[in-house]
Amino acid sequence: MRKKFVYPFLAVSLSFSLGACSEKTIEIPNTDESEGKEAQSTQTAHWSYEGETGPEHWGELDQANSTCVNGSEQSPINIEFSQVITDKKIENIQIQYEPTPFTLVNNGHTVQANATTESNSILVEGNKYNLAQFHFHTPSEHQFNGQNYDMELHLVHKDANGKITVLGVMIQEGKKNEKLASIWDVLPKEETGEDISVKEPVDLQGILPQEQTSFHYNGSLTTPPCTEEVKWIIFEQPIEMSKEQIQAFQQIFPDNHRHVQSLNDRELYETK
Repeated sequence: MRKKFVYPFLAVSLSFSLGACSEKTIEIPNTDESEGKEAQSTQTAHWSYEGETGPEHWGELDQANSTCVNGSEQSPINIEFSQVITDKKIENIQIQYEPTPFTLVNNGHTVQANATTESNSILVEGNKYNLAQFHFHTPSEHQFNGQNYDMELHLVHKDANGKITVLGVMIQEGKKNEKLASIWDVLPKEETGEDISVKEPVDLQGILPQEQTSFHYNGSLTTPPCTEEVKWIIFEQPIEMSKEQIQAFQQIFPDNHRHVQSLNDRELYETK
């Protein structure tokens, strides 16, 4: 039986002064879903998650962000279970993760863990995608049946041609997540100029849900420039983090999510 988890999100009007609200033009770092692929551009207009530089205005800030407004396959989306196609044969993804070291950055938009090796990868339709980085959003960017979760984890992978596949994992309040504790011990509260080392290797396989039923669709980056042709794989089963862990992230980023976008003519598939 599928359960619905409602995130009781309250709009928090806190000062968002972590570098995401300055007026200056900034260089695109290898961050967010756009890791590597969008770093081909050298500069982008400043963007944030609120006010005049928030998601509703991303397309107006820079011509490079026009897809944020004009795109037809934008992410995130609301995954309505009644619209999911379950009878189409889709090859199961193969996840090849092992405990590995990561470094952390606060890039002004999220806390991101950067891979220091290429030992974590996934196989999708026979194509290998190496893990580049993972990061977090609150509340969740994707919805299940119109409802948000407390947080969402994005694991961003790239193939040899720079194509991107993102694994999405919903996070709900529950018991302490020991697998993420080493990251939470050194969460950077301010925007960082250098990577912070995580003392212990991160066991990503142990972080993923045990039940790996997943939803698949074609979408985009959820941050500017909202580039499309991104494969999304969203696990149905959420993982848990403690209230204290969730609040620790929300104290840094009270709200760093993009609202759901129109599904248009796209199809949603499920694999079990």
